[in-house]
Amino acid sequence: MLRGVRINWPLLRVLVAHDVDTGLPMRPEWGAMHGPGAVSEQALSETAIDRLPSGSTLIGDANFRVFSVAYAAAQRCHPVLVRLTAQRAQRLGGGVLRDGTDRTFVWKPSAADRRSHPKLPANACPTGRLMIRQVQPDNGAAPFLLALFTTQPSSEAEVFEPYGRRWAIETDLRTLRSTLQLDQLTCSTPDMVAKEIDMAIAAYHLVRAMITLASEQSGIPPRGYSFMKVRRIAETFAPALAVAPNEKAANRIFDQTMTYVRQYTLPTRTRKRPSYPRAVWKRGANFMNHKR
Repeated sequence: MLRGVRINWPLLRVLVAHDVDTGLPMRPEWGAMHGPGAVSEQALSETAIDRLPSGSTLIGDANFRVFSVAYAAAQRCHPVLVRLTAQRAQRLGGGVLRDGTDRTFVWKPSAADRRSHPKLPANACPTGRLMIRQVQPDNGAAPFLLALFTTQPSSEAEVFEPYGRRWAIETDLRTLRSTLQLDQLTCSTPDMVAKEIDMAIAAYHLVRAMITLASEQSGIPPRGYSFMKVRRIAETFAPALAVAPNEKAANRIFDQTMTYVRQYTLPTRTRKRPSYPRAVWKRGANFMNHKR
């Protein structure tokens, strides 16, 4: 007798905060994506904000443009720089979006914000700036209006330039998913899930730390090194470093390792590679029904 077996694949929502310059990550926050214990990216970000270094500026895309994230960062004295959707920018700005807008306003929570966060005090209204500029994408797409909310008293260039570097975080997340294979975990218990995520982040942090050290020695920006090649160097020299007989031998092996790391910089491309528009993968074809 054959019986069908239903296999459930639990999904995790993981949030990692990266340094926009070096790519060094913090310990991630994660939780269930579905079910009664499901958590949102905004809830995870509020927990991660508590562990940010003092004076850190929080940069986020449109997923983190909600009031709760801006208020949580302001309460912890962290400057905020988040992107707003067109609809939210129109509501906060009180009209049509216009290029060159730069005005101060008080962000008041909506009724939905109050319902989702009933413990918000009555004076929970962070003050910031709504800045709108027309930008031209690098891929040749049509220009559009970019709306940002920031609590920084900085110039236009000091606001829009850091947000432009936010895209580097997307490549960091791609490395965690593909290179370190965090897109699909192999363990089956919550404790092992935590250990597997922590070990992957520790390995990623080790490679990024070596790249940062090489950057300080060579003067080349950390983003100018190949993560994949530096990872292979770490895997090659780690066994010899682990069995070094004394500190002098360990320092010699480490110096040799860093010599190779400094050589693996990314190529300087004279011609920009073509970009491709975002698209959704096609669904697989269905099998024909069996005829009696």
